[in-house]
Amino acid sequence: MFNVNILQGFNKIMIHFMKSTFFIFNIFLFVLVACGQDADEKSLINESGRTISERFNPPQEYHRVQVDSGSFAFYLRNLPLKQHGSKVKYYNGLIKPNFWVYDAVVDIDVGERNLQQCADAVMRLKAEYLYKSNQYSKIHFNFTNGFRVDYSEWMKGKRIVVEGNKSYWQEQTSPSNTYNSFRKYMNIIFAYAGTLSLSKEMISIDIKDIRIGDVFIQGGSPGHAVIVVDMAVDSGNNKVFLLAQSYMPAQDIQILVNPKNKKISPWYNLDFEGDLVTPEWTFKKSDLKRFKD
Repeated sequence: MFNVNILQGFNKIMIHFMKSTFFIFNIFLFVLVACGQDADEKSLINESGRTISERFNPPQEYHRVQVDSGSFAFYLRNLPLKQHGSKVKYYNGLIKPNFWVYDAVVDIDVGERNLQQCADAVMRLKAEYLYKSNQYSKIHFNFTNGFRVDYSEWMKGKRIVVEGNKSYWQEQTSPSNTYNSFRKYMNIIFAYAGTLSLSKEMISIDIKDIRIGDVFIQGGSPGHAVIVVDMAVDSGNNKVFLLAQSYMPAQDIQILVNPKNKKISPWYNLDFEGDLVTPEWTFKKSDLKRFKD
């Protein structure tokens, strides 16, 4: 006769084996799914990429919109980025504490004064593009008091005198078009212009016609501005875009995360409902504007 104790012991071993196998299988399945999700999320970011176009891959089924190689859009898309994981720094060298609001840091100096804030960063990018492409006559911005400041006048050696709410040009130095002189021009712009003046200079754009280089801006004290630095589209003409900003106090320009849609972050879907929610500001669709030239 077969020993009952041996049979019971064998059954216990088999039950334990089956439970262990089931447990191991579930762990394997969990790790497999988790890794798959991780891979999908990480596929949007190429950590070794040194420009916006290299660092950020469009979501699946999207491809970057075509732009001319000499355009402002091309310049923005190829902005240099600091190494992955770099922290945003203020003008005084301190690190911005809320590091979770951005995915990358643009490799452009912020200066040593509390000047290059939100609208200033937008103007800096536009002016840098025009300067590097020798379009000097197109570099001009208005002070908050309405005074137009053309870089072509600055190049002649003229400087601006500000007396109260009045501003005027005055011959002060020799003509120059060095990059150092250009940066001094931009510092004057940063000091006397802002979201209020820039919003008045720009033209309103229907959000359906959004393109790289457009700006979501609310003029005021305080106000805020973020700029579209890249865009992709799918076969159904659905658009996604990337946003960059500086903020207060003056700080490195940063590529924003999407707090409302982590699945495609840092990309933003154009078909968002209601307001455009960014990590540190909320915009209306009607806040979208564009430089006139």
